[in-house]
Amino acid sequence: MRREQSIQAGVLVDVAGQSLIKDAALVVGFAGLIGLLAQISIPLPFTPVPITGQTLAVLLGASLIGPVRGILGSGLYLALGLAGVPWFAGGNGGTGIITAPSFGYLIGFIAASMVVGALALRGFDRSALGTVGEMVIGNIVIYAFGLSWLGFSLHLNIAQTVGLGATPFLVGDLLKIVFAATVLPGAWKVVDRMNGPKPQN
Repeated sequence: MRREQSIQAGVLVDVAGQSLIKDAALVVGFAGLIGLLAQISIPLPFTPVPITGQTLAVLLGASLIGPVRGILGSGLYLALGLAGVPWFAGGNGGTGIITAPSFGYLIGFIAASMVVGALALRGFDRSALGTVGEMVIGNIVIYAFGLSWLGFSLHLNIAQTVGLGATPFLVGDLLKIVFAATVLPGAWKVVDRMNGPKPQN
């Protein structure tokens, strides 16, 4: 029974119910979270792509709020950033980011939000192994867009593109995956306990 109840709950944020106001707040909050963690930015001297906290915000957040709100939130983050809000990595904003070698990662955030959110709806985030799979797939989606644009904009071959746009970040990605694989299934266990059978009088 507890397993059925948690499955019916959808993604974690919907355990307590849904409303349009809540949905709007989650979309804005998700965009804000990505912008906030983008400010955790460590430039690397050998690549134009910095280390940031954005991927953690995108993958963990999309798993919590689902695909539709995930797409809207990550899309809002990109749209407001292009409009001039200085919340891209390094406090940048404006349309100049389109020509930056790292722009493809921002597009990848939207696609990954959809994919990871959809996997969460199917219950991937309710076990450690499922969460690992969900996060790995999300990272692959981000890299697919990020590396494609990086290689195109700098005229790199495949080895150079991977060396600049993926290899330096794999250890960080692993740590983020371990964190998510601990937090998300743990949260669902709490939900299952709260929704468990009540003692009979």
